[in-house]
Amino acid sequence: MILKGTKFQIKVWKYLKTIPKGKVKTYKQVALGIKSPKSSRAVANACARNPYAPKIPCHRVIRSDGALGGYSGRGGIKEKLRLLRSEKVKI
Repeated sequence: MILKGTKFQIKVWKYLKTIPKGKVKTYKQVALGIKSPKSSRAVANACARNPYAPKIPCHRVIRSDGALGGYSGRGGIKEKLRLLRSEKVKI
């Protein structure tokens, strides 16, 4: 799959593909994972602009307070919750 986006978005999306099914990470953990520790908000924005959901699993990224955050895929936040539950994530 050839990804189309900014360099930063593509970096985030590639990282999201490494999050195993049934696991979640916070936007902050993703920022740390891409070696850009102060970019939590930018990570959230990259997730929001992910046109490849759910193949690139932005649904596996949540807020640091445990809230779901948003979901850019079809069905919005209800679909994010459904996807996470289907992966046996306790939310």
